[in-house]
Amino acid sequence: REEATPPAIYQLKITLRHLAPPVWRRVQVPNDITFGQLHDAIQTAMGWYNCHLHEFRVGEARFGMTHDPMGGPLEMNDALDENDYQLCELGLRAKSKFNYEYDFGDDWEHQIVLEEVLPLEPGFAPICVAGSRAGPAEDSGGPWGYAEKLAILADPKHSEHEEIAEWMGADFNPEAFDLEAINRSLASLGRSWKATSRKRRSNK
Repeated sequence: REEATPPAIYQLKITLRHLAPPVWRRVQVPNDITFGQLHDAIQTAMGWYNCHLHEFRVGEARFGMTHDPMGGPLEMNDALDENDYQLCELGLRAKSKFNYEYDFGDDWEHQIVLEEVLPLEPGFAPICVAGSRAGPAEDSGGPWGYAEKLAILADPKHSEHEEIAEWMGADFNPEAFDLEAINRSLASLGRSWKATSRKRRSNK
């Protein structure tokens, strides 16, 4: 843990590995958020549903969940608590890279690049400024399983086409990217962060 850097905006490019064409998001967040809060922002931007374990890797350090959603400790987990560490305490600089893995069964690996460090503006809220393609469906088998499902979905003559189409949902479009919807959700998330921050200050 290093001395916290001054307040700023971190512009992060988040790219899912092993998919072509790539699925990626460019988001801007305050640099004083925790890794737990960054996890929430990634889930929102990618369209995940936060129903699996996850972990960040920054150099040799690992940050993740130390308790399961019901509050019990996670066995065999020596990661640092993601809610105890802020991004600004890790000595990150422009062009720094780190990793985020979601769902240890499907192994959705994300590369995160700190593209720019920008001045913090009054009233700033987390925002997605660009991106491409829909986030993969949960439990779709990781990059390779998902690619296989998309190939079946694109082939009406495939024996499993109807089954996969029903499983993915009739309105699923792998090329869809709804920036406005993502930013509505990120704005709501930002308001919850501020409420949490005020509560922490009042409890001190």
